[in-house]
Amino acid sequence: MLKKYLMIFFVSMVPLIELRVAVPMGLAMGLNTLLTYIVCIIGNMIPIPIIFFFARKVLEWGKDKPVIGKFFTFCLEKGHKGGVALKEKAGRGLYFALFLFVGIPVPGTGAWTGTLAASILDMEFKKSVVAILCGIVLAGIIMGSGTYVVMFVTSLFG
Repeated sequence: MLKKYLMIFFVSMVPLIELRVAVPMGLAMGLNTLLTYIVCIIGNMIPIPIIFFFARKVLEWGKDKPVIGKFFTFCLEKGHKGGVALKEKAGRGLYFALFLFVGIPVPGTGAWTGTLAASILDMEFKKSVVAILCGIVLAGIIMGSGTYVVMFVTSLFG
């Protein structure tokens, strides 16, 4: 049982898939719903300070390096593009927009991208963390609800 919780904990730390995969994974494995959410939220939040304070510096350092340069440039451009789009659409509601950007589970959004965008935009750390945490909770609720709907429909026809 502990192995399953550790698995979803580490999966929720992986960029781009994060808890959007970890929550359905845990629920599909029959793990406790509340504990699954808690484990996945913690796992998804752990990298946030590291990304906020160091990822931009590391990406800028590596963007002109031979092997990693293209990938680092891609990450910087994705974060910058997400940040600019977020800023343009949000105006004064930038932190609310960050919350929605992280919370609505569509490809290319999530805590990693949102945190990188917040870092690139030089947003305030504490407010960004609150917005990202709330977004992670929303994404978890959406993914969990969707998982239960799929499991219910599957049980009807399976």
